[in-house]
Amino acid sequence: MTVTEERTTQRTSEIGRARRRKEDRRLITGRTRWTDNIVLPGMLHLAMVRSPFAHATITAIDTTAAKDAEGVVAVLTGRDVAEEQGALPTAWPITPDQKAQPHPAIAVDRVAFAGEIVAVVIARSAAAARDAAELVDVDYAELPAVVDLKDAAADKVLAHPDLGTNVSAVWTFDSAAAGTGGDVGAAIAGAEVLIEREFRQQRLIPAYMEPRATVVDPTGEQYTMWTSTQVPHILRVMLALTLGVPESKVRVIAPDVGGGFGGKLQVTPEEVITFLAARRTGKPCKWTETRSESLVSGHHGRDQWQKLTLAARRDGTVTGLKVELTADMGAYLGLVTPGVPILGAFMYNAIYKFPAYHFTCTNVFTNKTWTDAYRGAGRPEATFAIERLMDDLAAELGMDPLELREKNWITHEEFPFTTVAGLEYDSGNYEAATARAKELFGYDALRQEQAERRASGDPVQLGIGVSTFTEMCGLAPSRVLGALSYGAGGWEHAAVRMLPTGKVEVVTGTSPHGQGHVTAWSQIVADRLGVPFEDVEVLHGDTQISHKGLDTYGSRSLVVGGQAVVRAADKVIEKALPLAAHVLEAAEDDLEFTQGKFQVKGTDTAIGLTDLALRVFAAHDLPDGMEPSLDAEATFDPVNFSYPHGTHLCAMEVDTETGQVTMRKYVCVDDVGTIVNPLLVEGQVHGGLVQGIAQALWEEAVYDEQGTLVSGSFVDYTLPTAADTISFVTENTVTPSTTNDLGAKGVGEAGTIASTPAVVNAVLDAVRHLGVEDITMPLTPQRVWRAIRDGGGVPDGAALPDGAALPDGAAPPDASPHFASGEPNQDPLPGDADQQPRDDEGGAR
Repeated sequence: MTVTEERTTQRTSEIGRARRRKEDRRLITGRTRWTDNIVLPGMLHLAMVRSPFAHATITAIDTTAAKDAEGVVAVLTGRDVAEEQGALPTAWPITPDQKAQPHPAIAVDRVAFAGEIVAVVIARSAAAARDAAELVDVDYAELPAVVDLKDAAADKVLAHPDLGTNVSAVWTFDSAAAGTGGDVGAAIAGAEVLIEREFRQQRLIPAYMEPRATVVDPTGEQYTMWTSTQVPHILRVMLALTLGVPESKVRVIAPDVGGGFGGKLQVTPEEVITFLAARRTGKPCKWTETRSESLVSGHHGRDQWQKLTLAARRDGTVTGLKVELTADMGAYLGLVTPGVPILGAFMYNAIYKFPAYHFTCTNVFTNKTWTDAYRGAGRPEATFAIERLMDDLAAELGMDPLELREKNWITHEEFPFTTVAGLEYDSGNYEAATARAKELFGYDALRQEQAERRASGDPVQLGIGVSTFTEMCGLAPSRVLGALSYGAGGWEHAAVRMLPTGKVEVVTGTSPHGQGHVTAWSQIVADRLGVPFEDVEVLHGDTQISHKGLDTYGSRSLVVGGQAVVRAADKVIEKALPLAAHVLEAAEDDLEFTQGKFQVKGTDTAIGLTDLALRVFAAHDLPDGMEPSLDAEATFDPVNFSYPHGTHLCAMEVDTETGQVTMRKYVCVDDVGTIVNPLLVEGQVHGGLVQGIAQALWEEAVYDEQGTLVSGSFVDYTLPTAADTISFVTENTVTPSTTNDLGAKGVGEAGTIASTPAVVNAVLDAVRHLGVEDITMPLTPQRVWRAIRDGGGVPDGAALPDGAALPDGAAPPDASPHFASGEPNQDPLPGDADQQPRDDEGGAR
């Protein structure tokens, strides 16, 4: 969209308009304020001393040399702050008997993962702090560590011996017991077809662009914390509770935040430590993590084993689904760690009409970095599993994967629809999204090409992957969260202020970290109040300016926070109506509000809302009893989640001689309800797609048997760049949500949720006829090649393209980096001995 089009003088609706982001000029030109940019007079700097062991007793800490180092102000150990640091909070006890080990910000007697903090150095410069941290001498008595998830579930080694078990909690949902469906045991017993699978959801790291950083200023009447966080309001409450400080004395500011993906939805040890350091020294203190610290100690995501049984009839009708999940909590429970797998519990049935359903999740501790929310939080894991199962069922029955899905999905005439998991899907049209995706993809032509390649024995096979998904997002409503024992509500707050100059201020409780809230909220208010888009200012991320809020995660900002903005704007109009009637000498019922002004029906007599704002400011002639203010606030608590959906189709080419995979085409048609800004939606979808594709093909956090993170840098933790992706084809269908005035459904996690199974299904579809049923993610060339070989598709001694023979058991060299990274230096599944170091092409990108 051109600048001329944006500045057109004829007012049109802002909702649905592809506005460029207001935020971008400041961000792109570097005129922004990251936490690490903040410099305060007399500020001190922190460096953390971290354990190299995954499990050990701290026998002694000698800080003498560090304290004597130049520039050092203090060195604190866990014993120094044991009485005041408290334990980091967990807001989601999923069962009454949930077990948890208290998590001190600084370990006192024992460490439970490699990277846990054992001491902190406070110095006059960051360099001095880092240098002195090297001088802290810690003696450890190493203890056995449990790293493997299945070993942990079997209590072979205890991550926390005091607990007596690694099992933190077992959570179950059964449709027969809940009254939402039949008995899954009977469905399995009577099934004509059973698909039983076990899938591995590897551990991932939220590799946001801006590392975590925290600054705390203790001077003045309150503590002011600047921090790179998604949850300034929640953090403020939790700091007050953890450290015993009155909430009114804590101000949390999230300045510009360079990405989060759930990784900054946390109360971190470093935030607590920086607060303690500032309180102890009476001076401003700053901590900024290195990238290595980010990878080793920022919370991780996913890490599950999924055991699934799908029951069906021979005609393809599904009759039951059983899910048994083992989820890795890591060493401790973070803010919402226990509940992340439970968010997926309601989504394994997806868009399908399962008559019976049973879900069990066992949360276990290991001696690894703790896990918590990562983009999608439970929903990607569920979507991956069910979409893999549906493809396997289609293959078993010899049906087209889309035909099988259509046979079982909820039709658009059936909405609202109560699922076997007890949720009410309010609206959707899976048929429309799928039909459009097939058309854009050229589905039938690609199927024909696939058949021709198979018939000719082409060494490069073509696979087509399908993912038809829905998700529950807009984390709410409060009553449902309460029923799930979640420690907070799901409401959101907003305020709209009419300024005498004709400008409008919007205060929102949501806290953006790249989503474009300032632009979208400006469009909503401009549309609702009839004021120019440019005249709306959005304030956020500061608990002193925005005093109420529940922040940003779970695709809730627009459907909950945006709706609060709508309601606050509508209240402004309601408050202005009596004044407009007074000024125009008309009855309220004779006025209508349109295009930013109150007009007497059937006449040209009118007055603008901004003119009324100036009159209220002057307060010279107000109706009797009217307060001199048009400002309004609103708190919105939804009655339901929102349910975006879509159809994603992926074509992958697989070189059966080398295992190299190359993306040929990717098409997605998402239905996210009413679209406020198409540019923002497209950006969210593109980013989400790459993140989900990265799980399928590249990313994995890998630990050795001692619990050391061996993928602790971007040399070994392989992130894609734009050079590794293709141009996606994206489009939208629109079935508005019925649970908010905007009709919006949320988009922040859709691409991540849908894309992983689409890619994996495509690769498997290319080689299924070679005897391959599954490949553990990420689908590196070596794993793909080995799966083909083990499946019988590549005989021992098969020739590589250069004619070199492969000895029995040998692995091929890594392929080119385009959608085909090499393996990490350590096997993602400890125990395999087939890993090869990557060459230069397989390094970080």
